[in-house]
Amino acid sequence: MFKIPINELKQKIVQSGKITEDSLDEKIKNKINELSGLISEEGAAHIIANELGIVIVPAEGERLKINKIYVGMRGVEALGKVVRVFGLREFQKGDSTGKVASIVIGDESGTIRVVGWGEKAEVVGGLNEGDTILIKSGYVKENRDQKEVHLNDKSQVDVNPAGEVVEGVRQGPSYDRKKISELGIDEEGELMTTVVQVFDPRFFTVCPECNKRVQERDGGFHCHEHNEVKPVVSYVLNLVLDDGSGTIRAVFWKSQIESLLGKSEAEVASFKDNLAAFEDIKTDLLGEQFKLLGKAKKNDMFDRLEFNVQRVFKADAEEEIKKVEENN
Repeated sequence: MFKIPINELKQKIVQSGKITEDSLDEKIKNKINELSGLISEEGAAHIIANELGIVIVPAEGERLKINKIYVGMRGVEALGKVVRVFGLREFQKGDSTGKVASIVIGDESGTIRVVGWGEKAEVVGGLNEGDTILIKSGYVKENRDQKEVHLNDKSQVDVNPAGEVVEGVRQGPSYDRKKISELGIDEEGELMTTVVQVFDPRFFTVCPECNKRVQERDGGFHCHEHNEVKPVVSYVLNLVLDDGSGTIRAVFWKSQIESLLGKSEAEVASFKDNLAAFEDIKTDLLGEQFKLLGKAKKNDMFDRLEFNVQRVFKADAEEEIKKVEENN
């Protein structure tokens, strides 16, 4: 089943004209009760859509806008302009080595990370910002609550294909500005917040292929999916944010931390063995304002709502003044 946000899924079903919003909510509740609570709200919505003959996602191989790409899709075809290049990286898996590279591409509907493996890593790693690429036969995975298009040896990448043009790029998904007090579970939004508390970053080792944590045993590092690997360092940072309506703990992962601090991977990793050097960073962050895009998630362990950050922007006073003027 494709992973489509429940609000978007319900909107698609209602837009078919085959059911009203109130009737859909009632049918979803009845379906969950009918199946003794063994199905999620998303699962119930998919079943109802199927019963009503509503096509939620396009057929495999149909070209998609970036905002219509969902986790779980295969055979994805999309056209986009390269807006960021992360370069080529080699990793070790057991006795063999591999290559991986990633970029961010965009169109007028949003942006998405594209990850190339093996031969496709060479192609992806050699791209430049501003290139237009047409990808075919990609598959979509989720990483840190964000969707990514992955390319393997069966995938195709056409660079600057003749006659193909991306008119403009929407920098990131479309997020509505929200107050912290307005956030609900699994709800995406844009926050304008002030940093009021900073915790120490936490460092851990992950598999270079799937970015999942590895275990150290028998003198090596092992990934549940990729067996023995040569791990890489990753990190996570928690801040407490305040926007006047409330406070929330925000979770920043590797690339978001680098954007937040304006530091490279090597610079952030250097704090792993010298946390004392991070104290000045913590002090500098306090009171700083940022525009953050992301999703609210329930932390079941601590029974609290947290904001999983996806993109970070330094607050722009002129932009905020303009927003206020437009809303008045």
